[in-house]
Amino acid sequence: MIRKLKSGEYRLYSRKKDPATGKRRNLGTFGTREAAEKHERAVQYFKRHH
Repeated sequence: MIRKLKSGEYRLYSRKKDPATGKRRNLGTFGTREAAEKHERAVQYFKRHH
């Protein structure tokens, strides 16, 4: 899940809320939406292959 920040950057959040905090986990901040989407795909890949 990608959100645009006021600074113009994009931040990738986990899809589910973290049970420890009740918030979504921040999985990284990126300068462009493409970079954030690329990383999101990488995260999904590692979830299934590790």
